Amino acid sequence: MKELIILFCLILQIKLIYAQQTTVIRGLEKEYWYSGIVTDGSILPINPDSTAYSRSYKNNNYGNQVSPILISTEGRYIWSEKPFEFSISNGTIKIKNFSEDSIFFSEKNKNLKSAYLELSNTFFPPSKKIPDTTLFTSPQYNTWIELIYNQNQEDILKYARAIKSNNFPPGVLMIDDNWQEDYGKWNFHPGRFPNPRGMIDELHAMGFKVMLWVCPFVSPDCDIYRDAKDKRLFLMAGDSLKTKWVQAKNPAIINWWNGSSAELDFSNPESVKWFKNQLKSLQQQYGIDGFKLDAGDTEFYVGNSEACSTGIIAYNNSYTPNDHTEAFAKIGLDFPLNEYRATWKMGGQPLAQRLRDKAHNWEDLQKLIPDITLQGILGYPFTCPDMIGGGEYSWFLPGKQFDSELIVRSAQCHVFMPMMQFSVAPWRVLNSKHLDAIKQAVTLRMKFTPYIIKTAKESAISGEPIVRNLEYVFPHQGLHLIKDQFMLGNDLLIAPILSKGVSKRKVVLPKGKWLTPDGKVIKGGKTFEVDISLNSIPYFQRIYK
Repeated sequence: MKELIILFCLILQIKLIYAQQTTVIRGLEKEYWYSGIVTDGSILPINPDSTAYSRSYKNNNYGNQVSPILISTEGRYIWSEKPFEFSISNGTIKIKNFSEDSIFFSEKNKNLKSAYLELSNTFFPPSKKIPDTTLFTSPQYNTWIELIYNQNQEDILKYARAIKSNNFPPGVLMIDDNWQEDYGKWNFHPGRFPNPRGMIDELHAMGFKVMLWVCPFVSPDCDIYRDAKDKRLFLMAGDSLKTKWVQAKNPAIINWWNGSSAELDFSNPESVKWFKNQLKSLQQQYGIDGFKLDAGDTEFYVGNSEACSTGIIAYNNSYTPNDHTEAFAKIGLDFPLNEYRATWKMGGQPLAQRLRDKAHNWEDLQKLIPDITLQGILGYPFTCPDMIGGGEYSWFLPGKQFDSELIVRSAQCHVFMPMMQFSVAPWRVLNSKHLDAIKQAVTLRMKFTPYIIKTAKESAISGEPIVRNLEYVFPHQGLHLIKDQFMLGNDLLIAPILSKGVSKRKVVLPKGKWLTPDGKVIKGGKTFEVDISLNSIPYFQRIYK
């Protein structure tokens, strides 16, 4: 298969950068580059003449999605199946390859869109499938901020009933970490969930689909660990690079954000089968609809392979940490209702890809647009911009001050994105004025849901992003550095409010004709100001007459 891809690339006149080689590519005049690191979205694109920037795709997913890509506004791109490192400075891009796999370099396209489409169709063609449409058609509700580690039946039902009583539409309800008896022991904690099947049935009756948080870890002090250890389902501990899997006696214990645990080895087909069976059992026993698959970060797989340090032995010891992260992401392909935060490659696949947790501040709100538009040109169209108001729970602990306007503006930014996810309950923390602004935002989203679903289905076939930066849709019009506006498909331009207390907002309209929400036609190719109120979400529909 690899040989066929290379042959196809040669037909397309894509150059090959061979293994164990550093190659220098000269930047073009006015060329800007995007990397494949979603968390760097706010500092991209980079001009080699003016900015220094370097990263490695090896053993690091930077807390979010990563793809082995560099792509430019002038239509050039770099791709490899394996990690490589690069540096951009002094008018050049230097590429260093770690593996025997070739790196592909194309310079035959004219702009960002044409380069992306060739890249997508060649290396990660769209699957023609989308995740469960409920993720798009209604707001999502995550129990994390309200309950943190105290996930329990009584409060989850209380949260769901409050959604309904406050006239928010039901959608996907995500029960987050610590619903389970233990990590890897994927049954509801009997003390906090006296009747989980009854709870799920009630949630379904209210109109919700239910997701559960899961991870690839197993606590070493539970009975599940002992059974899985006997079956050798875990990454194993080794003394040196020479230790073989069959020789390793004990599982490696991995330090992660919730302690120290054994980790399932998804290079082992038996581990994949075991984990999938656990998830399917939850569906059959309780009626669970899907899963939030978390903690598959590359950093937790750094171990004993040629690309890694010593300490961890895998069933398939050719797997790099990146390969393990990719293997974990493939689990979600069996479950259409899914969500991931950490992935390697997986472009074009029907996985819901969430941005990493954002803080409850204006700086992080301003990262949503550049991060989510970068996801789109890395092959991840089915994206969720984290939780409204921010997903870092420490900002919502007792004694912390909420910024009501920030929560409203965050919700408004979500309105025209593929998915919209609540966690902190707006009816609990907001006064009637700000709560009403949130409800108006949700009402507006529901109005545009058919367009969002239509664009998502088109994306599953074409591979194009759902959310697009202006450079993608309007190449070479000087719009590449605009990070506070975005396109939903080709026809809706959105300029949400991302700063506190503003009464006016500058909007850049590309060339063409645009329809305002109040029915006025505006000629583009210029910048103008709009008046802003708490309820304002400036958006413009492209017209072709």
